[in-house]
Amino acid sequence: MNESDIKVMFSSETNEWATPKDFFHRLNKIYGPFDLDPCATVMNTKCRKYFTINDNGLRKDWSGYNVFMNPPYGRKIGRWLEKAYKESRKHNTSVVCLIPSRTDTKYWHDYCMKADKIMFVKGRLKFGMATNAAPFPSAVIVFTGENETRPFFYKTPMMGSL
Repeated sequence: MNESDIKVMFSSETNEWATPKDFFHRLNKIYGPFDLDPCATVMNTKCRKYFTINDNGLRKDWSGYNVFMNPPYGRKIGRWLEKAYKESRKHNTSVVCLIPSRTDTKYWHDYCMKADKIMFVKGRLKFGMATNAAPFPSAVIVFTGENETRPFFYKTPMMGSL
């Protein structure tokens, strides 16, 4: 990992990281098609319908959507997981979340442990334009309102781009 990647990943310079395209496509194939991205920018959205920071996806209704969420990895991540869980309990709404695997946090125990499925990503993902993989492990949290048993496996490549 180069010095500039380390400075950004461990600072508050940004808490929004673009989901790797091939990783998103794998999730979309299994759980999609996704039709709402509530935590996006114009440049990194993965869905036709999306909310930016100015739209404030925490205040929007996600009812009836199949949501893909890669929330900002800052202090408000717990609020995003709470929103994802509550929205998924609405009729015809599911939410798939890509988050850091921080199993020691309050939000993990309050919301992630209520998920219909939790999957840990083997290896480290390379987000956005970063030259190296993230310094933290990732997890996929699936809130569907039902208990699914579809398998999910994803291994990050040892070398090369995602």
